[in-house]
Amino acid sequence: MKLDQTRHEKRYKEPVAADVVVVGGGPAGINAAIAAGRLGARTVLIERYGFVGGMSTAALVYPWMTFHTVEGKQVIGGIADEIVRRLQAIGASPGHVRDTVGFVHTITPYHPEVYKTLAVDMLREAGVKLIAHSFVDRVELEGDRIAAAWVTSKSGKLEIRGKVFVDTTGDADLAYLSGAPTRQGRDEDGRTQPMTMKFRMRGVDLAKVKQYMLANPNEFYRKTPIDELEQLPLSGVMGFFKQWNAAQLPINRDQVLFFTGPEPDEVLVNTTRVQGLDGTDVEDLTEAEHLGRKQAQQVADFMIKELPGFEKASLSQVGAQIGIRETRRIVGRYTLESSDVVEGRRFDDVIARSGYPIDIHDPSGKGVVASWVQGDGAYDIPYRCLLPQKVSHLLSGGRCISTSHEALATTRLTPSCMATGQAAGAAAALAAKLGIAPHELDVKVLQEALRAEGALLE
Repeated sequence: MKLDQTRHEKRYKEPVAADVVVVGGGPAGINAAIAAGRLGARTVLIERYGFVGGMSTAALVYPWMTFHTVEGKQVIGGIADEIVRRLQAIGASPGHVRDTVGFVHTITPYHPEVYKTLAVDMLREAGVKLIAHSFVDRVELEGDRIAAAWVTSKSGKLEIRGKVFVDTTGDADLAYLSGAPTRQGRDEDGRTQPMTMKFRMRGVDLAKVKQYMLANPNEFYRKTPIDELEQLPLSGVMGFFKQWNAAQLPINRDQVLFFTGPEPDEVLVNTTRVQGLDGTDVEDLTEAEHLGRKQAQQVADFMIKELPGFEKASLSQVGAQIGIRETRRIVGRYTLESSDVVEGRRFDDVIARSGYPIDIHDPSGKGVVASWVQGDGAYDIPYRCLLPQKVSHLLSGGRCISTSHEALATTRLTPSCMATGQAAGAAAALAAKLGIAPHELDVKVLQEALRAEGALLE
């Protein structure tokens, strides 16, 4: 035992020093770290699991939606789109395909296991140091400036010092630990959008599913492109209203929703719903995981018994953790509001755009409330949404940027998180290089750097 302690003490005697420290290795954190590394910053990425990908891999959030407006104009590019192209090149994604649910114009299927390895390859190409199996539980401040993060790992405590930090934890953990103001849930009662335990099924006869849809169009979402369905590859299905209503499962949801792939007989089911629990409370999370897994088994059994095309199917995988739509988010120098989204508002300090509608899964009821983006079908996300109040040398990217409860229901989607993550990482690298705080950075310099990496800001 003494020998082991000595070895670990020697290994972690000195702090890890970096220009940019990114906490949280989900889609936002991956893109933040790559962006920072490509701009020459010594970058460290801290991830609690033994793999990267966050909700996309641990929670089976699939597919990525959406890179386009409802009319089909692409508004998210950059590192996010580069990842898609590289996945396509190795047969791990078909790229952007039509959404046969009809909710958005395109969705982007991908192979999560390939994404895990490709992401690490890209991090290494950018010179990023990945520290996995590590959880940040303390920060050190020098005045109002975050100076260091402490992680707990299998090897003990590790101090990581940086010039600029990026919070891509999804839960604003770093901002919360540093004392930056955060908020959670809707204004009237603090309730958040429900959690969902995603699961996969194999052995599905998708041709039979499509035949049933063509013969029974009224049993599916009103925007399903039934008239085009024979020519389109089936990418997603929302409906089976008759079967779902007859089953009366104890799940507060009003239809079945699943997406196809990545294998030809495979679907990802997004139908469970766990409400009224707090994704930042460990006891609530423990209960949510159990309830979600029970619901997954109930839904899978129902689908096998009742849905055409699922007669020979089986449950093949359940998420390593429950999918979380909403927890804490920072209170930033600007808070994106629902009116900004719906009106398709433009901002001078735009660092990302999105064409995904407001998509609120009811915190207490059965339904989903959608509000569509007007104008050209996209809205801007301003740089100020990435800058927390009160704490300096800290940025946020991904799900925990500064938004209202309603606006979060669009910015939380993966491609948007990838885009804001890239912006946060690039801003952190530029600020570190210039020796300034991120809020002092000329946004035009940041925008130029983002465009150089393929970001779409117009």
